[in-house]
Amino acid sequence: MSRPLILITNDDGFFAKGLLTLIELVKEFGDVVVVAPDKPQSAMSNAISLNKPLRYVFQKNEGNVAYYSCNGTPVDCTKLAFNVILDRKPDLLVSGINHGSNSSINVIYSGTMAAAMEGALKGVPSIGFSLLDHDLDANFDVCNGVVKTIIEKVLDKGMIKGCCLNVNIPKVDPDEIKGIRVCRQANANWEEEFNERVDLSGVKYYWLTGKFKNYDNLEDTDEWALANSYVSIVPVQYDLTNYAAKQDIENWGL
Repeated sequence: MSRPLILITNDDGFFAKGLLTLIELVKEFGDVVVVAPDKPQSAMSNAISLNKPLRYVFQKNEGNVAYYSCNGTPVDCTKLAFNVILDRKPDLLVSGINHGSNSSINVIYSGTMAAAMEGALKGVPSIGFSLLDHDLDANFDVCNGVVKTIIEKVLDKGMIKGCCLNVNIPKVDPDEIKGIRVCRQANANWEEEFNERVDLSGVKYYWLTGKFKNYDNLEDTDEWALANSYVSIVPVQYDLTNYAAKQDIENWGL
């Protein structure tokens, strides 16, 4: 049987340490094609490029890994890989390892998770990995066993159609990981503030800031798991229908 074909992308950019770490961890599982943004594309969510031409550049072959950079968003990279670069549908899509959390509400802004969601849309088992450390030189040692364990399981068990995995890994030493918990997304959000400033020409501009607020203290959430040194896995789906609300609205008598 042929080896699995694995597509890797991210949102921190082609040279991010998290991406390079992920490649090293994944390449033992199959033949790897990397298609990643040529510059950081964090918080791009599902954005795609409609008003500029997309370009990709072949960078190198190294063993069983082919490297490409792309001038688009993470979803652009994924779409281009599926439709132009790859000669067949991949068996697995892996996105990350993101520098920083994609737990709770962060998932809807994440370019890392948007790429994983695009893989799910294409019917490919997909995983987004994130480490709770924004440092460009973050220590990813804690990710090693986690990434390999989850990839082995997904390749063996497969995934429910239309679903991908949002995996967040706490910033702790490897021997401090208590385990892996399957969770729900916590009820949390950002209380936003805009710092007003004035540029040298006297025109106002704004920097987005804010504080993260977790309103959910139950022990089945991703935020609880991460705060207590567990890896969190949240199954995420692209069907955004609120079925409870749908049933309620159906009873309005419209």
